Amino acid sequence: MKKISTVEVFGNEILTGQKLTIGLDLGDRWSFYCVLDEAGKILLEQKVATTPEAMKQTFGKIPRSLIALETGTHSPWVSRLLTELRHELIVAHAQKVELITKSNRKDDRHDARTLARLARIDPQLLGPVRHRSAKAQIHLTVIRARAELVSARTALVNAARGLVKSYGQRLPKCGTQQVSRELGAGLPAELREVLEPLLKEVESLNERIQEYDERMEKIAKEVYPEVSLLKQVKGVGTQISLTYVLTIEDPYRFPKSRAVGCFLGLRPGRRNSGESEPQKGISKEGDRYLRTMMVQGAHYILGPFGEDSDLRRWGLKLAERGGKNAKKRAVVAVARKLAVLLHRLWVSGEVYEPLRNSQKAMRAVA
Repeated sequence: MKKISTVEVFGNEILTGQKLTIGLDLGDRWSFYCVLDEAGKILLEQKVATTPEAMKQTFGKIPRSLIALETGTHSPWVSRLLTELRHELIVAHAQKVELITKSNRKDDRHDARTLARLARIDPQLLGPVRHRSAKAQIHLTVIRARAELVSARTALVNAARGLVKSYGQRLPKCGTQQVSRELGAGLPAELREVLEPLLKEVESLNERIQEYDERMEKIAKEVYPEVSLLKQVKGVGTQISLTYVLTIEDPYRFPKSRAVGCFLGLRPGRRNSGESEPQKGISKEGDRYLRTMMVQGAHYILGPFGEDSDLRRWGLKLAERGGKNAKKRAVVAVARKLAVLLHRLWVSGEVYEPLRNSQKAMRAVA
């Protein structure tokens, strides 16, 4: 059977003026695409190398089309490249396309067909998402790279402490940022000699993390002045606020600030059927790292060093209700309200008043 090339198919004048729909299943090295005409007939199924050059060569020759692809490692740069080629893009939420994720027939060619057919029928079935800009992505990579170094540092410090305990010794208590070769000064000579390279690596990681911290401060100060609005809330530092700004990117994409909590997956899931309304945990949709940052901020607000505020008082009342996991639920609830509060401060540009609601109540009583 003769193989039909993309050039031969789209060089045919019969296809001129047709509204084409393309499903693109991205792979690490090769990607498959399926082209449908207006009637849903398959015109072409081919594979293309997952490289910028191959994508330009293939999709640059195709007339303006509706292209659907799933979120993944390569989807940010591919979506930007195809948009530059004047195609209409739909980036499908990978976890919401159950016809692919839960399919008994899982292969790249079939997935490309499914994406194309869903995009042709109703794009909303794909749970479309919007990728951030290239500038926001490179700045967010600074934060993610720092997080990887922090994780590696924690693993090394825990390993050092565990190795020392097996000899009946203990390393002095300190924060991970204070760990250095001097920490093993009180250990036996042989053990100290073995652990010195490991502790030296921790020192090096501390230096690299400090460099990333300085870089984040510079980015926040020079590129994203709105970060200062979010940092008005005590417990929200540069890392949390910059991550928030870079992940949301456009605050006006949400009609109401309350929608941000849902966007980050901090609202309870729903599975109502008839009169049954079971209580479920949070949906955990959206960006996992930013959701983690919101929870960390909530822990600080409810912790011993959190300042007195309406948010803290509300969270402590929830925690005092008792019951199983009451404190954990309070932390998640405060994290959700914190996400809403930060969006409101960003959009309005207001000065943050920690006890605004409480003062209003007191004035009303007076």
